[in-house]
Amino acid sequence: MLMLIILLLIVAVIAIWLVAAYNSFITLQTQMNNAWAQIDVQMKRRFDLIPNLVETVKGYAKHEKSIMVEVTKARAAISQAGSDMGKRMAAENMLTGALKSLFAVSENYPNLKANQNFMMLQEELSGIEGKIAYARQFYNDAVMRWNQKVEMFPSNIIAGIFKFKQKEHLQIEAEARKAVKVKF
Repeated sequence: MLMLIILLLIVAVIAIWLVAAYNSFITLQTQMNNAWAQIDVQMKRRFDLIPNLVETVKGYAKHEKSIMVEVTKARAAISQAGSDMGKRMAAENMLTGALKSLFAVSENYPNLKANQNFMMLQEELSGIEGKIAYARQFYNDAVMRWNQKVEMFPSNIIAGIFKFKQKEHLQIEAEARKAVKVKF
């Protein structure tokens, strides 16, 4: 009888551990999904502001057509990426680089820099960029915790049973990190 009670206790402890370990994976997965949703919200806000910014700059920098084309192409790439996270981030990185070029060109137009609409749009985009960076960091932190849990013993047993795989961190492409050089 004592052996049966001990066996039942061992089974109960294992069952409780399995449920707790599985639920911790679900919690981390929910955090990653939430973090991605926050990134998505900020990128959508940026996406919606860009036509206003482009129209404001067009009036001042008519001969800077190539930069306007790059911004427009990047915005179109975002639309075409849909929900594919990899394509979406590549398009977002392309847009980041195009916006850097746009703001660098604006430095050469004193009237544009003084324009209230441009200043307001630039300030709002700058705020959104900060929020995107924070949301990316939060997402990458959640991915790090997930990946650790997938790899560490004994939670890797649960990961194997439920086929939980490691996730990729979001990274900014090298092209988007380069300093913008404007030449006339």
